[in-house]
Amino acid sequence: MSVNRKGGKLSLACVFLAAALALPAGIERAVAAEQPSAEQIIKALKSPRLTRSLTTSPADAARAADDARFVNSLRNRTTRSLTTVERDKIATIAKDRPSIDLEINFDFNSASIGSKALPQVTALGDALSSSDLKGRTFVVAGHTDAKGGESYNQVLSERRAEAVKRFLREKYGIEASNLVTVGYGKSQLKSPTDPLADENRRVQVVNVADK
Repeated sequence: MSVNRKGGKLSLACVFLAAALALPAGIERAVAAEQPSAEQIIKALKSPRLTRSLTTSPADAARAADDARFVNSLRNRTTRSLTTVERDKIATIAKDRPSIDLEINFDFNSASIGSKALPQVTALGDALSSSDLKGRTFVVAGHTDAKGGESYNQVLSERRAEAVKRFLREKYGIEASNLVTVGYGKSQLKSPTDPLADENRRVQVVNVADK
C-alpha cells in the first residue's frame, strides 16, 4: 500500500482482488488485506482541524464560499451527466480536499457491483455512515480504463459512480443529496503507462463539505 498525504489528501493504491484469485491462499489473504478498511477510509476523508496556523485569508474564504455554492447546486441534480466545465470544477475542488482512490473491482465493461466489488463498497458504506463522516457531502467520481471510445467510457464511468451511490443509499441510508456523482471516463488514468490496467477502473471519493 502506498500512502501520499498532501494538503489533507490521502491516496491509497490497492492490489486487485481479481489478480489475487490466481495466487496461493496465503498470498491472496495478504492482497485482500491491503484494501482500505473503513477506519482507513475515515482517516483519509476526515477534514483536518482548523488551528491558528491554518487560518484562512479573505481570498481563501471567498473561494471556499464559491466552491460551497457550486457543490450545493449539484446536490439535487436529476440528470447524471455533468458538463465538461462542471467536471473540471469538481476536479479542481478535489485537489485541496480530503479524498481517497478506491479500486472497486468492476468487471470489464460493467457497472454492476458484484462479489469482487462488494468488500470495498461495504467498507466505504461503513465509513460514510460512521459518526465521523455522517452528514457530510461527498463527490463519488467514476473512472474507466482506456479501452473503448471517449463517449462510451464517459457514460460507463457515470454509471459506475451512480452504482456506488445507489448502493450507499439503499444499504446504508445515506441521503442522495449528500452524494454528488461525476464521471471522467478514461481522461484521468491512474496508470497512464498501462492504460488497460485494472487499477484505472476505480472510484474516487472526495469530502467536499462538512456538516
